[in-house]
Amino acid sequence: MNTLLLDAHNGVLHITLNRPECRNAMSLEMVNELSAVLAQLDSQVRAVVISGAGGHFCAGADVKDMARIGGTPQLQALNRAFGTLLQAVEALPQVVIVVLQGAVLGGGFGLACVSDIAIADHKAQFGLPETSLGLLPAQIAPFVVKRIGLTQARRLALTAARFDGIEAQRLGVVHFTEHDPQALAQRLDEVLRDVLRCAPGANARTKALLLASVEQPLGPLLDQAAQWFAEAVNGEEGIEGTQAFVHKRKPSWCK
Repeated sequence: MNTLLLDAHNGVLHITLNRPECRNAMSLEMVNELSAVLAQLDSQVRAVVISGAGGHFCAGADVKDMARIGGTPQLQALNRAFGTLLQAVEALPQVVIVVLQGAVLGGGFGLACVSDIAIADHKAQFGLPETSLGLLPAQIAPFVVKRIGLTQARRLALTAARFDGIEAQRLGVVHFTEHDPQALAQRLDEVLRDVLRCAPGANARTKALLLASVEQPLGPLLDQAAQWFAEAVNGEEGIEGTQAFVHKRKPSWCK
C-alpha cells in the first residue's frame, strides 16, 4: 500500500490514510487502495477504524490529481469511483469507526458521514468547500443529507461553511468530541470494547436492517426483520448468547 497504513489485531483493522504531505487528500490511488482493502475483509474482522496520519483526517479530493486526469469522461469516472467507495464503506457488515482530527473536508467529510461511529477532536475542521472552488459535492451530498438532514446539508453545502468538532456533534455528524489525543484514544478503546461485546453476525444484520429502514417500505421491512430474528434465535450466536445469559457467563465472541 502506497497511501494507507494497515494494522490488524484483536478483530479490529486500523486503517490510516497516509498522505500527510497533502493532509491525506483523496487521490485515485488512495480510493483504489481503500476499496481493495475493504473488498478483502473477512469475518475475522469485526470493526474497522479509519484515521489519518500527520494530525489530519482527510482534506478532500486531491486537486492536483484531478488536474492531471483532465478529461471530462475520466473525471466523471474518478468522481463516481469515490461514490462507489462511500457506498461500500456504508454497507460493510463490520462496524466502521472514524477518528477525526484536523481537516475533515469534502471527501473526508463524506467518509465521516458513512461511518457507524464518529469520534472527533474538538478543534477538527469540518466543511464542504466544493462550491467555494466552483465545484459541487457530487458524490458526498446524498450521504450528508442522510446523516444530518436536508436543511442543514443545504446550509453547509451552499455556504462552504467551516465548523469545529463541537458543532459537528451538535449537527449529528459525530457522536463524541474529545479535547486531546489521549482522550481520543481512550474514547476509541471504550467504543471498541462495547462493539466487541456484541455478536458480529447480529451486528451485521442489525446494521443492514437500520440502513434498509431509510428506504424500504415498512411492511416488507418488518417481514424481513421477523425472518432474520427467527434465524438469529435458532442460530449459533443466538443459542450461545442465550446460554451465556442463563449461565451468567460471557458469550464466546466477547473480547
